[in-house]
Amino acid sequence: MVYPDRLAAGRALGGSLTHLRAADPLLLGLPRGGVPVAVGIAEVIGGRVDVLLVRKLGLPRHPELAMAALGDGGVLVLNDDVLARSGVSPDEFAEVEAAERAELERRRALLRAGAPPPDLAGRTVVIVDDGMATGATVAAACRVARARRPRRLVVAVPVSSPEAMHRVTPETDELVCPWVPGELGGVGGAYDDFHQLTDAEVLDLLAAPPAGPA
Repeated sequence: MVYPDRLAAGRALGGSLTHLRAADPLLLGLPRGGVPVAVGIAEVIGGRVDVLLVRKLGLPRHPELAMAALGDGGVLVLNDDVLARSGVSPDEFAEVEAAERAELERRRALLRAGAPPPDLAGRTVVIVDDGMATGATVAAACRVARARRPRRLVVAVPVSSPEAMHRVTPETDELVCPWVPGELGGVGGAYDDFHQLTDAEVLDLLAAPPAGPA
């Protein structure tokens, strides 16, 4: 199974989420890659698309591998297994954390433009990403969302490693992932088109009128 692109993956994933249609879900894409997936889901089941701001802390010499993740409200989720093997010093960790906190603030200013985050209280909230390798970023997102008291918290991703499924399951009320290969070399391998989205692409997706459920 390989998805053509993130939007197509979202449409496919939406077929596994039709039980949420009546709940008018709030679909929170993790920028950048989770946003087109969330838009694809919304085309199938409806719901409002927004973003939840979190940042992966990648290893200094292997930035695609998460050693931790951070989110609004001071949430920091450590990937202990990766840290134990990496040999990253406290100073190196602090340098990466400072850079990612700065990027989190930049994205907040860009994507929120001064507006408050959506109210999650009492809502069915679906956290969406384009895939999970370690699960650290999505786990951080779950903790940020939990603090805002949703009625139900769901995670939906098109592809995941078994390790990430194990990590994220305790953080959410429901985890939906149709493809969990035994060996996930990287999330990008699940897509024909896995280009790095620009800020402009994300803003365009968020500004587009909702297509509505199919």
